[in-house]
Amino acid sequence: MLRIAVPNKGSLSGPAGEMLHEAGYRQRRESKELRIVDPANEVEFFYLRPRDIAIYVASGQLDIGITGRDLLIDSGADAEEILPLGFARSTFHYATKPGTLGGLADLKGKTIATSYEGIVAGHLADHGIDASVVHLDGAVETAIQLGVAQVIADVVETGTSLRNAGLEIAGEPIMKSEAVVIRRTGADGEEPKVRQFLRRLQGVLVARTYVMMDYDCRVEQLEKAVALTPGLESPTVSPLHNEGWVAVRAMVPAKEAQRIMDDLYDIGARAILTTAIHACRL
Repeated sequence: MLRIAVPNKGSLSGPAGEMLHEAGYRQRRESKELRIVDPANEVEFFYLRPRDIAIYVASGQLDIGITGRDLLIDSGADAEEILPLGFARSTFHYATKPGTLGGLADLKGKTIATSYEGIVAGHLADHGIDASVVHLDGAVETAIQLGVAQVIADVVETGTSLRNAGLEIAGEPIMKSEAVVIRRTGADGEEPKVRQFLRRLQGVLVARTYVMMDYDCRVEQLEKAVALTPGLESPTVSPLHNEGWVAVRAMVPAKEAQRIMDDLYDIGARAILTTAIHACRL
């Protein structure tokens, strides 16, 4: 069986479980379950701490895993990203008291508090900056106020927590993270079960990105309509009972669907419908 690590809690857990369910895999019903078997798909799922997943995968005990790019890099484990999943996005920044840090060079000699020591140490080394890194497990915003560090490095979403602590973002992002599928570095990427798993997840990603659009239009407006909805290879066009009219079906990007519907209506298309796509293969 294919052995897969899945986050057991936190911001990664729920969306990962939903995506696996949409991909046709059995998932646990209770959070206390640490292992389940999906015999129909020949997969065994292990629910682990997100921070530990890269280490288990790198050891070769598990074939692949779902974790955050940040956790993968921070672990230093011998594992690699093979598919970004588009959820649990986050951005890492340095932050400090306003007006005290102009650029990366100003980090020299400073003490930086973070929960992601591996990421920060690697970033400093890449830029040739000699600074001290202090590891804290969460709530790093208070490190400056309590004199533990002059700078912090942490996930920044809205920036509200930083402002409440009297801090501001300094410089460009350290990195951008999201949920990713990982495997042991150098592992066989052509293993059939792994390829099938990745195809299923890619199908979910595409299904979430597109909608199916159906509409009727007059034959003389067909070329303009097709230009608006080219589909993937090309749209499906079928004649209607009323002469001079055709029905058109095509996949369109979900984020552009409303604009496309407006444009189709303007050229005379009618009965314009969109429906969700639950799964696909391209």
